[in-house]
Formats: sequence, C-alpha cells, structure tokens
Amino acid sequence: MRKLQGRIKRHKIIRKKINGTADIPRLSVFRSNKNLYVQAIDDIKKITLLGKGTFNIEKKDTKTNMAYSFGEEFGNDLIKMGIKKVVFDRGGYKYHGRVKSFAEGVKKSGLVF
Repeated sequence: MRKLQGRIKRHKIIRKKINGTADIPRLSVFRSNKNLYVQAIDDIKKITLLGKGTFNIEKKDTKTNMAYSFGEEFGNDLIKMGIKKVVFDRGGYKYHGRVKSFAEGVKKSGLVF
C-alpha cells in the first residue's frame, strides 16, 4: 500500500506543474500489471480527446516492445487529429521500462514533448 501512496503523491506533484490545452494536450499514462492505458486530455475543457489501451492488442512480444509499438500507433492517431505537440504526464511512475518505451514510440511517430 505504501508503494501506491507514494505513486499517487508523486502524481499530484507532477500535476501541479503541467496542464493540457486543446492545442497541446496532456498525455496521461496509467500502467497496470498487464496493460497500458493512455489518454490525451484537454484540462481547460475537462475532456478526453483520445483514449486507448493495450488490452485489445494481440500479445506477441514483451510488454516493453508492445508499449513502443502502441506509442507509435497512438502518436499517429494524434497526428491525424491535427495535434503535433503534447505534454507528457508519466502518472507518478518512473521514466523507465514500459513508460519510457511508450514515450519513445510517441516521439518516433513525430510528436514533440
């Protein structure tokens, strides 16, 4: 339980510093044991512009490699919507493993952090 409380505390500290708009949305990441859930959020209007998860992707590779390809796919979807820049919200997680792999995939698709 202490681990979860620490993550939530870190997330609150991060959320004080970053904010998403319609032009530059906040890219929020939630990581469970099996899946990765991501949302592009406009904090001013309080709406989710795009939300996806890895639960519907076929599990063929490691979770880290799947997060990379999922990041590329998500980045391409945002570019199709006309969004070229985002603010990355790692959700209190370390920038390591699946979170880092996802972020690198999004960067490879052409989005700017």
